Amino acid sequence: MKALNRLTVAVCAAAAALAAVPAAYAADCELLVWEDIQKSKGITDAIAAFEQETKCKVSLQEMPYIQQIEKLRLDGPAGIGPDVLLIPSDQLGASVVQGLIAPLASTPEQLSDYTESALAAFTTDGQVYGLPKVVETLVMYYNKDLLPTPFDTLDEYKKFSQERHAANASEYGLIAKFDQIYYAYGAVAPYGGYIFARDDKGNFDVTDIGLSNAGAVEAATYLRSFYEDGTFPAGILGENGLNAIDSLFTEKKAAAVINGPWAYEPYTKAGVNFGVTPLPKLPNGKDMSSLLGVKGYAVSSWSKDPEMAEKFIQFINKPEWAKKRFEITNEIPASKTVMNDPVISDNEFAKAVAIQSTRAEAMPSIPEMSQVWTPIDSALQLVVSGKQDPAEALKGATDQINNQIEAFRSGF
Repeated sequence: MKALNRLTVAVCAAAAALAAVPAAYAADCELLVWEDIQKSKGITDAIAAFEQETKCKVSLQEMPYIQQIEKLRLDGPAGIGPDVLLIPSDQLGASVVQGLIAPLASTPEQLSDYTESALAAFTTDGQVYGLPKVVETLVMYYNKDLLPTPFDTLDEYKKFSQERHAANASEYGLIAKFDQIYYAYGAVAPYGGYIFARDDKGNFDVTDIGLSNAGAVEAATYLRSFYEDGTFPAGILGENGLNAIDSLFTEKKAAAVINGPWAYEPYTKAGVNFGVTPLPKLPNGKDMSSLLGVKGYAVSSWSKDPEMAEKFIQFINKPEWAKKRFEITNEIPASKTVMNDPVISDNEFAKAVAIQSTRAEAMPSIPEMSQVWTPIDSALQLVVSGKQDPAEALKGATDQINNQIEAFRSGF
């Protein structure tokens, strides 16, 4: 009798516990979300609100965003992968071709708050495959003790650099990594160069490469002039150039550098009294452009609940949560609403990145982009070091890229 009573009590207790669980939880509504390292803190409040609204449990796991697609290739088919992951936009093309991420059903209204360039980075063949979380692009850092007011034009930086270096051979004005297309593109694009042309539907045409046209040659010739008289130190050429640039700026031997948002924290820790501004104007009167890097949330093709997964990434990217995330992580959101909010417009660093992002072009997200970097970087290094004529070097790079893309595509 006592055993029966204990059984009755246990059954009743179990029933009561089950009744206390929201219906969605009982229906096994659960999402696994992969977030970037040390960035979970930026979305925990949004997750709590999402769980409260939808009654769907969200489990969060951190890993480097750059590795998430590679891990999905194994974990997805094994049934242990995420519903939502974070990827850089330049991995989008390969991810779509390989069927790793699912197309989204978001409406134009739901997409209207994203900046055009950021959304374009996650769009292919007119289909959106990810919702932008963060935008990154190059800006100008300047040492306020050495250069109290930033210049408006790149020519002014050049003149200042020549004068400063002439006065002291160990000191420099502006230095930048113009021997790499990621940095040189800021001049190439406004002069009429381009990586891939786009067709009438906005898709990239890999048979039309504009890295050796007249505009690209003019831009490369202009950038070479920064190296010709020692205005730029030879030590910033090549693979270790970025480390040299950072050292010269933090040691206060360089008055200004062109770098990305990732430099903000180390420059701050180094104790440099610096300001941040968008990139200056070129001799042709146009603002320097830049390549836009975008990180965005995507839905795995193996998600057991893709509709809820998409609802989740729509929710955490709402302006209120994007703003909260920026306040915690300092990552610039792709939300037009937040970009116009005082939290960014009154923040010198964030404002500079936000403004420059509107002048930037989304980095091509197609797989063929992987064939571009090495040939064009090698050509630019030959150009700025004076080892090869700009037109000849860029033509050689373009021919090599075309050949590599042809071989690459034959493997599909």
